[in-house]
Amino acid sequence: MTNTYIVLKVTKFVYAIDKRYLPLLLPFLLRPTKDGVMVTDEGSFVATFGLFKIATPLANITGAHITRNYRWWTAFGVRASRADDGLTFGTNRDGGVCVHFAEKVSSALRRSGHSALTVTVADLEGLTRALGGGIEGPAAPPA
Repeated sequence: MTNTYIVLKVTKFVYAIDKRYLPLLLPFLLRPTKDGVMVTDEGSFVATFGLFKIATPLANITGAHITRNYRWWTAFGVRASRADDGLTFGTNRDGGVCVHFAEKVSSALRRSGHSALTVTVADLEGLTRALGGGIEGPAAPPA
């Protein structure tokens, strides 16, 4: 009898957490050692932030770009945008990767779905490249 093992490659991008704002992140039950963004060679994109999770096939991602310099009061925690249907998993005000979806991806905050997700991971360029995006995108509003 032959055992067959399948080894999946998962690339994990951890969040860049500004420790000064940890009290703002506590209500979301963020787990710094477990949460982040995972990209698999099987074609999956999964982002977790405490009790929140977004998952979609990589084929649903139409682009990714880096944004920077967020207003501090909009940069932390899980929040839906008031301007559009975007979602943010934020841990710092310095920078993140905005990931765009062809088909909206639902969340606990909006069942009708989100067309984009911004994640403030430590390796902005690495995640952007892994998703086939350009490095720098439009700047966020000034702080």
